[in-house]
Amino acid sequence: MKIVKFSFQNLFGEGVVEGDQVRVAHLSEVPDALQAPFTLSSRTETEINDLLAGAGRSIPLSEVDLLPPIHPASKLICLGFNYKTHVEETHSDMGEAPALFARWQDSIVGDGSDVLLPPESDTFDFEGEIAVVIGKGGRRISPDSAAGHVFGYTCFFDGSIRAFQMHSPTAGKNFPKSGSLGPWIMTADEAGDPAAFGLETYVAGEQMQSTRGDLMIFGVADVISYVSQFTNLSPGDVIATGTPGGVGAKRTPPRWLKPGEEVEIRISPIGSLKNTVALEA
Repeated sequence: MKIVKFSFQNLFGEGVVEGDQVRVAHLSEVPDALQAPFTLSSRTETEINDLLAGAGRSIPLSEVDLLPPIHPASKLICLGFNYKTHVEETHSDMGEAPALFARWQDSIVGDGSDVLLPPESDTFDFEGEIAVVIGKGGRRISPDSAAGHVFGYTCFFDGSIRAFQMHSPTAGKNFPKSGSLGPWIMTADEAGDPAAFGLETYVAGEQMQSTRGDLMIFGVADVISYVSQFTNLSPGDVIATGTPGGVGAKRTPPRWLKPGEEVEIRISPIGSLKNTVALEA
């Protein structure tokens, strides 16, 4: 099952993707921690009920705006240096434990929205990543039981302003609308083993990154276990599992993202996350 968060005619909600349609979901289909409250705007309750028409109400996927599939209160935790190819290109050391940082939610947008190049620096770089969505919370989760805590998986574009990241990783990773998440969450039962996932990043139609889930240094189960040692994982939290080699900063010459270019993160079997680079006003 593919679950999306969307906006449509002043309504915000969750839906299930069925072909080229979005079916408004029964709340029982969506974990509580992923649900966003409906924003009624100027509509009456009757108008909202007519629009939804129960759980059978479908809207063409092309007519909805897809939002990042994360609850406003959820954590977004990211890994660095989780593929040998990226460790090597950055001349870094493979640590004994995952290297972590956090992203704020105002730094991400959904599929189809613009990602913003700020005026402070043109060193806007791309990182494609597999992201894990937690379905069952917990603390000190063992690797053997970690799979039971996964709700599903989604695509993540970890856009980075490298000039700022050099002196402040928090700043370089958190410029407003510099990354994206989506287009949907594919539930774990349908997605299967993340070790079998294929991950590719494209910029302006050119492949920049390519890897597989089984090439992670720290696999999904180990990452969940490690993160849950220091923080309580809650349903709806998202863990991005790191990027492979091929980032723009380590190319000769560096390959920075430019206004008008499309960035696409493809993860098999999940789907494709696409965003266009625009200058921040």
